This record gives sequence, structure tokens and C-alpha cells, in this order.
Amino acid sequence: MSLYPPFLGAGVRVTHVADDFSEVVVELRMSPFNRNAFGTHFGGSLYAMTDPFFALMMFARLGKGYLVWDKSAQIDFVRPGTGVVTASFRLSEEQFAEARAATQGGDKFEPVYQVEVKDAKGKVVARVNKTLYIRLRKER
Repeated sequence: MSLYPPFLGAGVRVTHVADDFSEVVVELRMSPFNRNAFGTHFGGSLYAMTDPFFALMMFARLGKGYLVWDKSAQIDFVRPGTGVVTASFRLSEEQFAEARAATQGGDKFEPVYQVEVKDAKGKVVARVNKTLYIRLRKER
């Protein structure tokens, strides 16, 4: 994943993926390519580091019988970020089970998950809310 061109260009690096896809940890190091005019992380890079992970984690666990898309996102920039920032994505067994149960009858499910981007001191730089679209694939 770290070699995915949009991540490579932005300086995003995946540092951990749990075997069961329940957790992914991503970091972004400050560089001339992701620094804004004020000397802090470019907001687009902060968002990019959080973009696909909840959907990828959910799809990996639910399997090809499901449609899983990012439906919407909202980012709140809490404080300027500098240096190395990280985001830890976690989905519990209950959240995977909830998605299966909610879509069992063919209905769509649109859960909202939140991830925080934190600096090296553990202070929140940004909060991102991601809304997924999940449903069973229709048989052809």
C-alpha cells in the first residue's frame, strides 16, 4: 500500500496491517512535498492518509459478496500538524458483525467511523469521519 502512487507522492506510509484487517496504522512524515505555505502539513495530505482504510478493512473482512464504498467524508482540522503524524484505524468484531446483520436482507448500511490524526506527542491534529456504503452484491 505504501507504494500506491498517491501515497508515495504524498509521503504516506502504511506501517501496520493486522492479519485480520481489524487494525491499520498509517504515518505521514513532513517533507517539502506535503508542506503548505505555513510550514505545516498540507490538509490534502492529512486527508489522503485517511482516505481508503475503513472501506478496505471492511471489504477485506466481508469479502467479494459485498459492495463496500466510501460514501462521504468530513475532516476537522484541530491544530497544525508538523513532523510525523499517525492515524490508527480500528474496527471491532462487533462492527463487522453489525455490517453483516444490517445488510443480510439486502438493505444498504451506511455506518460512520472516526479516525484521529495525531502528532508525535499524541495531540490530535485532525478528526476524520468516514461514511461507508455497504450492501450485499445482487446476484446476476
